[in-house]
Amino acid sequence: MKVIYDRETDTLTIIFSDALVAESDEDKPGVILDYDDAGNLVSLEILDASQRVTLPSRIEYQVSPVAA
Repeated sequence: MKVIYDRETDTLTIIFSDALVAESDEDKPGVILDYDDAGNLVSLEILDASQRVTLPSRIEYQVSPVAA
């Protein structure tokens, strides 16, 4: 997984897979979901990110522990 914030375009992109994008859907205005041929989510793009996300350039990564 890769997270990219482009300050120039104010776009936040989360890439889940290296698969080729076959279809894109603007789920809500400014939120674009990209899918591969099998319908799996490839990436999520947020336009005008600084207006929608608090501190888009600050990324915190956390993995929850696996329950025993």
